[in-house]
Amino acid sequence: MMDSRVLVALLLVSSFLCSSAKAERSGTVLFIDGQGHKYLRSPSTNGGVQSQSMLIPEVADAVSVLLGFAPSATLSAAGSSKLNGVLEPNPFDRPRAVFMLEVTGIKDLPQASISAIEKYSHALQRNTVLGSEKAKIELPGGEVSVVHLDDGLEDFTEKEITDLASFLGGSYVTDASQTMNGDIMGITLASGTMNLHLSKEADRKYVRMLLALMRNSKRARLMHEDLSQGTRRPAELTIGCFDGIKALREQYGTESIVQQGEELLLSVLSMVLDSLQAAYKGQLVAVVSFKPESQTKLDVVLTDWPSARMLVESNVSPVLNATILEVALVRTTLAWLTGIILLVSTLIGVCMLLNMPLTKDTLLYSNVKLD
Repeated sequence: MMDSRVLVALLLVSSFLCSSAKAERSGTVLFIDGQGHKYLRSPSTNGGVQSQSMLIPEVADAVSVLLGFAPSATLSAAGSSKLNGVLEPNPFDRPRAVFMLEVTGIKDLPQASISAIEKYSHALQRNTVLGSEKAKIELPGGEVSVVHLDDGLEDFTEKEITDLASFLGGSYVTDASQTMNGDIMGITLASGTMNLHLSKEADRKYVRMLLALMRNSKRARLMHEDLSQGTRRPAELTIGCFDGIKALREQYGTESIVQQGEELLLSVLSMVLDSLQAAYKGQLVAVVSFKPESQTKLDVVLTDWPSARMLVESNVSPVLNATILEVALVRTTLAWLTGIILLVSTLIGVCMLLNMPLTKDTLLYSNVKLD
């Protein structure tokens, strides 16, 4: 009897530990619709899907569909149902532009984000279950333009930091003894005043990631302006990971600066999305993922998908290819000669018709009867 009780207790403890571990490996993903366009379902029309959690591969499939491409072949029927609860069913109306940002160090959607996203007319929130493996967003390399938001983290100047501090409503106090080692002071937030000291590694990393986010989002806007001038517009993906909150949490723990860092990030993110929505004229969907882990879970894989015609031509032998070129040359020459002969004949006929004398025969040819 005692052994059975011990067994039951062990089962309960193991079940509790498994559920706790599963809860720790969860996060939140936020889908924000385009301004003036509706690419996502309304929360009131997707039934009970609102409470369902999404796997990271399902989030990757949602990004692929929003870009106008097919989801992965491994998408299950349950995953298709979840995507159907998030995306509008019309396959011919996709934004073909996605802003995807993974924010580490945050498990749940911060309370400060509520006021930041209230102005957006349409936003959907889902819980995510984080697996041990990364999810791949497989896209055709020749049909999509990708801008990484975390490129060039080390390539910044003090002037850019000064401009950032001024943009955020604060000031940058330089350190005369060492460059890039000053303090950003007086950033006014709803929760108070925030100060960042670049002499500390966590603060420096946070500021650099803010600068990279703003610089690369501007690069995405400029690239969109160039691509929109072309005859064929490719899909556009702006993707990256923000580890600044994770760095602050590791150094300061539960201090107020971590919450202020979340609030400042959401404020900057809101301004970035506003500028992108204006540049894309509302034809853009933002996907923001909050997770406690520091490892990036989404990878972009650009594949080379040649067309069927290119595959056929690559298998043609050189001799047969030369014969095909000769036949094409003969056909082109005959077509041009036939066209020239017809054109000359038409011009001669028109000239003779205009200069034809008015006789009985010519009038009869013209179907004109004489009395």
